[in-house]
Order: sequence, then C-alpha cells, then structure tokens
Amino acid sequence: MRGVYLLVDVEEIIRLVEKPPTEELLTRERLREYLETGVKLKHYIGFEISGFVHLGTGIVTMQKIADLQRAGIKTTIFLADYHSWINKKLGGDLETIKRVAGGYFKEALRISLEAVGGDPDRVEYVMGSELYEKLGLSYFEKVLRVSMKTTLARIRRSITIMGRRMGESISFAQLIYVPMQVADIFAMNINLAHGGMDQRKAHVIAIDVGDEFGYKPVAMHHHLLMGLKITEDQWKRIVEAREKGRREELEEGIIDVKMSKSKPETAIFIHDEPEVIRRKIRKAYCPPRITTYNPVFEIGKYVVAPWLERLGREIILVNKKTGEEKTYQSWSMLEKDYVEGKIHPLDLKNMIAEYLIEMLEPARKYFLEGPGRKYYEELRSLRITR
Repeated sequence: MRGVYLLVDVEEIIRLVEKPPTEELLTRERLREYLETGVKLKHYIGFEISGFVHLGTGIVTMQKIADLQRAGIKTTIFLADYHSWINKKLGGDLETIKRVAGGYFKEALRISLEAVGGDPDRVEYVMGSELYEKLGLSYFEKVLRVSMKTTLARIRRSITIMGRRMGESISFAQLIYVPMQVADIFAMNINLAHGGMDQRKAHVIAIDVGDEFGYKPVAMHHHLLMGLKITEDQWKRIVEAREKGRREELEEGIIDVKMSKSKPETAIFIHDEPEVIRRKIRKAYCPPRITTYNPVFEIGKYVVAPWLERLGREIILVNKKTGEEKTYQSWSMLEKDYVEGKIHPLDLKNMIAEYLIEMLEPARKYFLEGPGRKYYEELRSLRITR
C-alpha cells in the first residue's frame, strides 16, 4: 500500500478529496499523514443492487470518483450482491441480483462516470460474492473479528445504513449486514472508504476497530440529494433537527426524504425522457428564497453546476415572464439572487430541467436506443423498483 504521487501534490490531492459533493472527511489529518508518508490510497464505494440508477447514485457519486481519479487515486466499485440479498432488494432473488449487478447496474455506473468526465476503464469492479468465494475462511474471520469488537446495540443503531429506521423490525441476517460491510473494507485493504452520509455509521465502526487489522481507514462521505417530493413538514423537521444539533434525528430525516429509486417520483433517473424530467421537476418542492434542503436547488448545485463548470460554460437563466436572459459566472452568484428573491422558483425549475435533459442525453440514448437497451429492458421487465 505504498507509492508516490508524482502528478498531483499533497495539497491538491486533499483539495480534490474534500471538494463538493464531499461533506465530511474522517479525518483530514489521517489523510495527510498517509499522503506525506507515502502510503498509497486505495478507495472503494459499495452499492446495493436494486432498481434504476438516479442522479444521486449515478452522477453525484461518480463526480467524486472522477475527482479521485484526477488525484491519482485507485478507485474501486464494490457490487454488493450479498448485501442486496440480505436487504431484500430485487425481490430478494440472489441470482437476479447478480445478473443485474453485472449488467444494467455496472453499465449505468460506467455511463454516469463518463458523463462527469471520469474514466470507467480506470475503475476496478469487485463483485461481493466473488470476493467472498476467493477469501473463504479469511473473510469469515474478519466478520467475526469486527463483530467481537462491536456491541449489538451499536449494530442496531447502525441499520440506518441499509435505509432502515432504528426500531424497525429486521431479520437476524440484517444484523450481519453491518459487520460484513466493515469486513469488506479490511478484506480489500481499503484505506479510503467512500459513501453517502447515510453510510457514516458503518465507516466509523471501521475506524474504531481498525487497530484489530493494523490500520485505520479514512472515511469520505458525500452529500445525499433530497427527494423531489419532500413536504414542507418534512423539511421543517430536518431543519429543526439540524439547528438543534440532534444528529440521529437529522440522519433519519434525511434518509426518509433522500432521492430514492423505490419512489420513482422522488428521483430523476439517468435515462429519464425529456418530458418525464420536465414533469418531475415542475412538481418538485422548491420553496422561494430557500436553498437548504431545496431539492431543485440541490440538483443545480451538485449536478448541473459542476457539469457546466467542467465544460467551461456559463449558467444561463431565463425569466419566463419577461423573456430576459441572465448569465451567471458561478453557482454562488445565482444562489445569492435566489435567496434575495430575484429568481422565481418556476424559472429555476425550467432551467434545471433543460440542463438535465441535455446532460443526460448520452445516457438516455445508450439505454433507450443503444447497446444498453437490453439491460434496461431486462430490469424494467422485473417490475421491481427497490
């Protein structure tokens, strides 16, 4: 795990790791120590295999992988077929999960990474079941070692990483999910564990038990996009939990309202057709003057703005009432106008929808008209969104 970063200096690597959509790094000091002592970083992010890939899974996550590639970091995508089976995805059929993992899901991530300027050929894909077969007893031992260093109470508090609420009735197999996820990190010698903010609890366990495996990983967590159908009451509860520092309540609230493939109207999928995108955005929650947890604004900030910036394009917003065009050099300039009430929510929605349609055109053509159609049709035929 040792190497030298020849193309990018330490400060630039840290900047690329920390830049949005990253929201948290545990810890910056450990990352710097690894870099300055020549420890080669090995990244991974794990995905459950379920329904169609949306902006959060496809675009936001792949943006971060593209950043890491620019930093010269080896990137790995873990296709968590056994975890998906435990969590009853795709009807709880393991063979279906494996087939979709190696077909539609892998292709959707590849196309998404291309859309944000990354290189799919520089990503290593690891199928969970193949890793476990290869490691055998060694992997089982790691699961036990993690379990022996973790309490049942902590595991139950950590089931939110599966999209489950604390106190929810779960199977015994679902309790094994968390120790398995932590064991995956050490089984692959990962020292840069990556996930959405909802994966924080598992990664903190990995850090805490790291001495058992000879090192502590760095954990990097990116922003979770809000679902388009968040209600005003849900928004108020999340904001209140954040303002009052109630972390558990905030985490559960965000998990409840994040963009979700199991709730299609809350999500924009990477191959949604233009009229579908326009309809979903038009109906989305978008309070005037408010940017925090505003789902339409978030899509602009975390999806559209980075895409335009990478292409060297300005942000152009049209006032539907007057026909006037206004050009912004940065998203922060647009944010200022929105907070001051100079931008109507409908104009923001129209702008975001049209940029998304343009941005997602290659993915849409690949899955609806091109080589990816067979994968898309196979998953659609299952009629399972979760």
